[in-house]
Amino acid sequence: MKKKLLALLLICAGALSSLAGCGSDPGESGQGDDAGSGEKVYNVGICQLVQHDALDAATEGFQAALKEKLGDQVKINLQNASGDSNTCGTIANQFVSSNVDLIMANATAPLQSSAAATNSIPILGTSITDYATALQIDDWTGSTGMNISGTSDLAPLTEQAAMLKELFPDAKNIGMLYCSGEPNSSYQVNIVKTELEGMGYTCKEYTFADSNDIAAVAATAVAECDVIYIPTDNTAASATNTINNVCLPAKIPVVTGEENMCRGCGVATLSISYYDIGYQTGLMAYEILVNGADISTMEIQYAPDVTKKYNAEICAQLGITIPEGYTEIGPAAEE
Repeated sequence: MKKKLLALLLICAGALSSLAGCGSDPGESGQGDDAGSGEKVYNVGICQLVQHDALDAATEGFQAALKEKLGDQVKINLQNASGDSNTCGTIANQFVSSNVDLIMANATAPLQSSAAATNSIPILGTSITDYATALQIDDWTGSTGMNISGTSDLAPLTEQAAMLKELFPDAKNIGMLYCSGEPNSSYQVNIVKTELEGMGYTCKEYTFADSNDIAAVAATAVAECDVIYIPTDNTAASATNTINNVCLPAKIPVVTGEENMCRGCGVATLSISYYDIGYQTGLMAYEILVNGADISTMEIQYAPDVTKKYNAEICAQLGITIPEGYTEIGPAAEE
């Protein structure tokens, strides 16, 4: 009798041990589960094209929204491509290999690389001027119909042209300075150029291939133009000091497509908040990850407000008086 009882106890102990082993096996609990709490942990990869104030603000807003919504239930892997489109592809492929739950692509090159890397993992873009141009979509309806959605940094281009006319009515030659490798920059320039030419200005495009060419191309532009216009161009945004060192001594004013570029080299801009569009992108990510929103039907969202802003320091050095209705740009936020 004692032997039978001992055998029964050993069998029960073995069964309990087996059950305990199954419950603690990470492979059984799912890749995104927190073993301690049992809650799903979402893995999100961020690919940012280059470090500059505008893109940094969008990334900050995105992370803030997700952290507010999910707290410790989200793990974010932030990668910076240092302005190299090939590196964007490498980062995107690494995210796909890691089977992240969502990719946030900050700027056009990361968006295009992410789209090439996966057609199943949700991709949210931000700081994208025009998704139809970036993704080569002809019949644009407001959503991509793909595993892609996001937010746009497009400020009203016709209003930018009107602002330039308001500030410099007597100018004749406008130089359009931008990177030839950024299709969204070309998109903006085409619209603003058409508007300005309709107002009687003569416009000429000055393109650079990368940051190494900016100083030389800018020098040519200031020698031939009365005013320089720069769209929301990431390569230019990362080299505003270089542009300012060429344009300011030549007394040529620069109108920019966004605030942080204006802070570095411009006199005025019609600007949006990059933090706000990044934050909105984070809210979209939450809807996809937690509430199962269909990204293919999510319409691209835009900044709710635009503001006329000016750089008081550069305006003073150029002797430019800004009319009423403009807000002074403050100093850059400290790290």
